[in-house]
Amino acid sequence: MSLELNYEQWGYGPPHPGAILREQILPRLGIDRAELARRLDVRPARLADLIAERRPISLDMARRLGKAFGNGARFWLAIQMQHDVWVAEQGDPLDIAPISLATLRQAARKAPAMALTRREPATARR
Repeated sequence: MSLELNYEQWGYGPPHPGAILREQILPRLGIDRAELARRLDVRPARLADLIAERRPISLDMARRLGKAFGNGARFWLAIQMQHDVWVAEQGDPLDIAPISLATLRQAARKAPAMALTRREPATARR
């Protein structure tokens, strides 16, 4: 089964893994959520929450889907990560200034030298 990730069909950024299952995989397989849950050996409610995008994909679920579809857990975790990053980037921007290498070098010269000392093990008292 070929999975083409065409974000434009969703009308926004990277899709949630549940959307891919709901919109692409289940229709192509011709099975319902209950049958997929049975084949993955998970509770139907757990899969339903993922498909409804109420929960992110877990490592365990990614492993199960990756094994079932032959594309590996990393595929499913990468989709979740891309979705999460996109959603986070749509929120409030972080007010953090970039740190340049020159700034780091300057700060290192101003900082007092830290002496590295070897700590001797405590001797046992008798």
